[in-house]
Parts: sequence; C-alpha cells; structure tokens
Amino acid sequence: MTENKPQTLKNLAARLLRALGAAVEQIMRAVFLLCGLVAIGFVLVISVYLIISGIPAIREIGLADFLLGTNWDPANKTAPAYGILPMILTSVYGTAGAIVIGVPLGFLMAVFLSKVAPRRAAAVIREVVDLLAGIPSVVYGLVGMMVLVPGIRELFGLPAGDSLLAAVIVLAVMILPSIISVSETALNAVPREYEEASLALGATELETYFRVSAPAAKSGIAAAVVLGVGRAIGEAMAILMVAGNVANMPSLLTSVKFLTTAIAGEMGYAGDLHRQALFSIGLVLFLFIMLINAALNLFLKRNKEGN
Repeated sequence: MTENKPQTLKNLAARLLRALGAAVEQIMRAVFLLCGLVAIGFVLVISVYLIISGIPAIREIGLADFLLGTNWDPANKTAPAYGILPMILTSVYGTAGAIVIGVPLGFLMAVFLSKVAPRRAAAVIREVVDLLAGIPSVVYGLVGMMVLVPGIRELFGLPAGDSLLAAVIVLAVMILPSIISVSETALNAVPREYEEASLALGATELETYFRVSAPAAKSGIAAAVVLGVGRAIGEAMAILMVAGNVANMPSLLTSVKFLTTAIAGEMGYAGDLHRQALFSIGLVLFLFIMLINAALNLFLKRNKEGN
C-alpha cells in the first residue's frame, strides 16, 4: 500500500496537469474567439454607421445624380451640386496607375532581395525598405509637393504641377514597402527543393525564379497586391498635397480630387447636406474597397482550385 502511494500521487498530478492544460486551452479558445468577434464587431459597427450616415444624402440627392453626376460644387448657395463621378474615376485611375508602377517594381525588388542579392547588401536594402515603410504619409506629400510637383510643371510646361501624375507617382512609392516585404516573405517560404528540381532539369536561375518560385508564392504575392491596393485607395494626406484637390474629370496632367481627399479636405467646414454627402462618399469608398477585396479573393480561390 505504501509502495503504491507515490504512483497514486503521480497519477493524481498527471490528471491535474491534464485538467489544467484543458482549462487553459478552453480559455485560449475563448480569447481567440473573442478577438475574432471584436474584429467582426468593428467592421459591423463601421458598416452600420456609414450606412446610417450616408443613405440620407443619397436619398435627397438621388443615387444617379450622386454617383454619375460630373459636377461637385457643394459650396454653391444657389445650385449646389453633389456629383462624385470625377472623384470615383480619379480614385480608380490613380490606384490603377500606382499598382501598374509599384507592383512590378516591388516584385522585382523582392526577387532580388530573396534570390539574387548578397546577404550584406540585402540586409542594408531591407533596412532602407523598412525605413521607407515608417515614413509618415505627410512627409511623402511634402517631398512630392516640393520636388515632384515643380518638376512636372517644368517638364511639361504647365501652369501648375499638381496633377494625377504626381499623385500616381507618390502612391506608387508609398505602396512599395508593403509589396516588397510581403512578396519577399512569400518567396522565402518556397521550398528549396522546388528550385533545385528546376535547376536539375536544366532551367537557368532566372527561369527558376520566375517560372517556379514566383508561381509557388503567388498567394503571398497576391496578398501583397491587396495590401498595396488598400494603401493606395485609402491614402489621403499625401495626395491632398500633390493632386491639386479640384474635382475635374481625371486627366494625367490636370488637378484632380480623390474620394479620400474630398473627405479629408472638406469635413472640417462642411455642414448639413454637404456633411452628409461626405459620409456618403465614405460609404462609396468603403463599398469600393470591399468589392476589390472580394474580387481578388475570388480570383485567388478560382486560381487555387484550377491548380
């Protein structure tokens, strides 16, 4: 009986540890569930608030006049206009231009850092990329306003250099850090065996990087593109300083106004219907971002199923 007592104590201790471990696991599951619900709750609260705040203006103005109207002049006392089509097209063109410039540059830089660059050089460049990511957007706007805008004005002989082109270039630079970092992480996660098999079959290193490594990392690269699109669409301060903030139909060398800059530039003094219209712009921008994310996720899902 005495000899079995230590064994009994060990069994009891093991049961207590198992019970404690199970309790901790349940607590952590509850914490994770709570975090997920909080994130969903934030999205729902934002969605409901934008809908409640934005729908009244759309009802009063009219959905067609609001979305398809080409004149934005809420300060006009006699005949105020609330058409946001120029701002919608400007946001689309500006984001598309930034992606066209930023994604290839960021992807090629990620391939260079992950596969080609020497370790010391890659470490230095990564530090620069991290520093680029930490620069406030207002600094990008300030540099663009002091350097890029005068350069465009002199290069094209314009009365003012504030333009869609300046906004596209600034956005392209701003999305580079996220694209480079996420793409490089995805490329580093590709198993080395894939590349070794490709090289063994006679492919060159460049062919291996672009035909084996990049396709294997396409989900991570697509995530980088999504982050870049979100950063480009949601940016306001830097664009406000270089785009000119005039609600013209978009043209590469004319002053334009983005959806985000309309909210940031006018919310401080807007009142009544004007203020409600700005909330409606926020609702449109929110839906716009959701549609882009949904389309990209659907594309990735179909691409994954096709493979």
